[in-house]
Amino acid sequence: MNYKAVFLDIDGTILKPDHTYAESTAQAIAQLNGKGVEVFIATGRPLHEVDDLAESLHVESFIGYNGSYATYQQETIVEEPMTTALVRKFLDVAREHGHEMVLYTKEKNYFTSLEHPFVQRFNEIFQLKKNALFTEDVIDEVISATILNIPASDAPLYEQQGDDLHLSAVNVDGVEQSFDIIRKSVNKGEAVKKVLERLDIPKKQAIAFGDGMNDKEMLQAVGEGFAMENAHPDLFAYAKRKTTTVEKDGIYEGLKELGLVE
Repeated sequence: MNYKAVFLDIDGTILKPDHTYAESTAQAIAQLNGKGVEVFIATGRPLHEVDDLAESLHVESFIGYNGSYATYQQETIVEEPMTTALVRKFLDVAREHGHEMVLYTKEKNYFTSLEHPFVQRFNEIFQLKKNALFTEDVIDEVISATILNIPASDAPLYEQQGDDLHLSAVNVDGVEQSFDIIRKSVNKGEAVKKVLERLDIPKKQAIAFGDGMNDKEMLQAVGEGFAMENAHPDLFAYAKRKTTTVEKDGIYEGLKELGLVE
């Protein structure tokens, strides 16, 4: 198969728990670049937090904010911010039930609290840098959001706020009580479809790697969807293939299986 595009999640896929990546991952991306394969970072993270990693890996195209924003070599392909009404609903639920939120804009990560221990642990684990306290004057700039310090049993409180959304558990040790807001019409998979359409690349010529439930739509939007061995157990049902863990060269091993790297 003449593969033309590869989409890579960050946490648990590119990045290991210690925030480093395997040398094999960098080598694999270099080989893909050398063959003219389009490489995209596809993450739930805001894009203003991935610049250093992207530069290090020589990646210039992105799907960020769980599919709410996507660029191809600085050309905007997808831009789907959250509605102000939905953001207000979620803030009200979080306030009523003692949860915290981080709301992402193009420039910063706005937290409902910067002092809560769970928020501080979340920031430490993800090494977020551009943080600020949320205020009403940025409510119309929110692209995506994550609920923090929330038991899984409370997820329906948010899912009841709209038919077009569900909560996806963050698959990272230490912040298990975190859930990304995923819109059914705005997610990594829908963004992949739009990117492939823009580049005129058939689904069968695209590959994706992921480990979290926010990757399920993406793995189904490509011809070869790989779940990392360290993936959320429920993700394997949505993946065509399984590769080794992020700590055992999962990206490289998957691409090698397809004959794309040596």
